[in-house]
Parts: sequence; structure tokens; C-alpha cells
Amino acid sequence: MLYYLFEYLEKQFQFPGATLFGFLTFRAALAMIFALLFSTIYGKRIIRFLQKKQMGETIRDLGLDGQKEKAGTPTMGGIIIILATLIPVLLLAKLENVYIILLIITTVWMGIIGFVDDYLKKFKNDKEGLKGRFKILGQIGIGIIVGATLFFHQDVTMKEKLPLKERQVLLADNSNISQSKLFKTEEKSTKTTIPFVKGNEFDYADLVTWISPSLEKYAWVVFILAVIFIITAVSNGANLTDGIDGLAAGTSAIIVLTLGIFAFVSGHIVFSDYLNIMYIPRIEEITIYIAAFVGALIGFLWYNTFPAQVFMGDTGSLTIGGVIAVIAIAVRKEWLIPVLCGIFLAENLSVVMQVSWFKYTRKKYGEGRRIFKMSPLHHHYQKSGYHESKIVTRFWIVGILLAILSIVTLKIR
Repeated sequence: MLYYLFEYLEKQFQFPGATLFGFLTFRAALAMIFALLFSTIYGKRIIRFLQKKQMGETIRDLGLDGQKEKAGTPTMGGIIIILATLIPVLLLAKLENVYIILLIITTVWMGIIGFVDDYLKKFKNDKEGLKGRFKILGQIGIGIIVGATLFFHQDVTMKEKLPLKERQVLLADNSNISQSKLFKTEEKSTKTTIPFVKGNEFDYADLVTWISPSLEKYAWVVFILAVIFIITAVSNGANLTDGIDGLAAGTSAIIVLTLGIFAFVSGHIVFSDYLNIMYIPRIEEITIYIAAFVGALIGFLWYNTFPAQVFMGDTGSLTIGGVIAVIAIAVRKEWLIPVLCGIFLAENLSVVMQVSWFKYTRKKYGEGRRIFKMSPLHHHYQKSGYHESKIVTRFWIVGILLAILSIVTLKIR
């Protein structure tokens, strides 16, 4: 809203400083500052409100050190992250941008699913919370909305470079030619990026057209199914990672910041040309959302680091995972998720491996056996005697290494 206000003031009255709001970098910086200040200043008030409403966490006895001390710590702190993200976005982003609209819808949608889950656990004394099938239905619902919008909306396009010979001819005729003239016209496409592969582009339509070219009209089905799977997997991965103080919020901040770099360069015609990556018109606007989201996560860490004064609950973790998935899909870097979100993947796999091996050995030997001392993975290290602060810090370090590796893929083909 401030963006539109200052745009009007600049056009009508040449208001001093109003032109600053036309710069993406300025608005992104402002969004991060606003989100950080909101989450740290008003976060304390929200925590007090949650305490007043007796929203304390009920801790299951898992035999972990320091576990009992966490009982009564307010949960549903994901509300802080959601509000601290949405308020700066509504103030500073171009709200007609399709990517911004999708991210706002995803935040609210996943936040509601998580909130209902937390509410049932606390006030209805239902340890399971929202039934798994309803969570899955919710994730499928947002997956359909996101997938259908990205596939059919007219503003979701990409631009490919002109062939090298054509570019050379144009540059020979006019060395000062506009950068946009070196690209083809905007087009709808289901292409995405695959890291570490020469040519590093993959078209979802190829999954059906290899059978028959006439099946290309059904590519939307494949694309939407892929979107549903990615959103479900990442949101559940973030949910499993939220097990010890500061782990999910810190890891997610690293991931989202990295995706912000991808969004910025993918939406900048000069950078995308220099890096030889896919140019996605209008995608740069989500840098505002990403900056606000990172600010909100860092501000939340002020109260969530050990010893935590608040937990994000499913309200926060499901929202974080859903948003990360949608951003990755929008910037066409979803195939980087196994690398960039390696912490989430490891947490997910540890649970799958533990449960699968336990069931297999129980069936074969009559007694279930375990691979890890406890899953998800961070609990294994807790059982091994590591303090949770050390576990979190080392997971963050691994997350930073994975983020650097992901950025390097911009030039590794």
C-alpha cells in the first residue's frame, strides 16, 4: 500500500524521496527491517497473549535432557512469523503481482491448517491434532491452486535467449542494443531447471509427450501433481525439523535467503543473461516477500533460540515449508530442493528409514530394531549426548554449506 501511495505522490506532486519506492532493493530492505522489528517488538506481546490464553506446549516424555523444562512454553508462535511477513508485504509489494498473490494465499492457507492442528492439540486434548488425511487434503488443495495458477495464468511466463548467431548479428549491427532484444518474446512454458546437468533445463511436458506429441495438452496434469508432491514433502519436512529450539527457524532463514538470490537474478534480465539462466519476467517482485519472510524468521529466533520462550507449532512449521516450496517452484528451482533443503530431507528420511526398518525387523525377527537412537535425526544426536544448542548450530552450518553449493549450481552445468 505504501508502494502505491508513494507512486501516486511521485507522479502527482514530485514528492521528495518517493522515487525510492520504485527501487526493488530499497523496498526489500525496508520489508526486512519492518518484519524484523515487528517480530522482535510485537513478538513479546504475542507471547504474553499466548501465555494468558494458556497456549503452553504439552511435552511428551521422550527421555531427552531438558525436555521437562520446556513444558508450558507457549506454542502457536508461528503467528508471529505470519504477521511479521504479511504486514510488510501488504505495505511494500505490488499486490497485483501473481507471485505475490500466490505466496499470500499459501501463507494464510497453510497457517490455517497449522493453527487448527495446534488448536485441537491444546484445547481439545487431542494428541494427534488434525487428522493426517485432513492435512494432506489441505496440502493437495493449495497444491492445486498453486499448480493451476502457475500453469494457466497469463503473467507466468519465461523468456529464452535468441540463438547465438542471431545475437551476434544483432550485436554486430548495434553494440548498444537493449538487453531485452537479445531474448525471445515471453511465452508460457513448463520448463524448469535441473542442477549439475548440461543444458540444465527440463520440460514437464516431456513426461507425457514421449508417449505421443498429442498428449502435450495434458501436461498441466503432470505439472500440478508435481507441485502437490513438492509442497506436501517440503511442508512435512519443515514440520519434522521443528523439534528443538531454533532449528527450523534458523535453517529456513538460510534456505529462504538463498531462494531470494535466485529470485532476484532470475527476474533481472542483465544478471540472467550474464549467468545464462532462465529469465522469468515479474518474478523479481517476490524478493519483497522473501526479504520480509527472512526478517520475520530472524526476529522469531530472538525468542525461539535456546532456551525457547515460544515454539512456532504447526502454525509456523507447515507455513514455512509450504512457502519455501512455492517460492522454489515459482523461480523454477524446485529440483534444487533436495540439495538446498537437505536438512529437511535428512529429517524426513530418518523417520522413513526408522519406521520402515522397525516394521521390517519386527516382522522378520519378531522384535523391532532401530537404525537411529531416535528419529527425527536431531533427536538421535540428543540421545547421543549432544546439547541441543550444539546440534542446532551444526545443522545451521550444514545448511549454509548446502546453500553455498546451491548457489554454485548457477555456474556448474
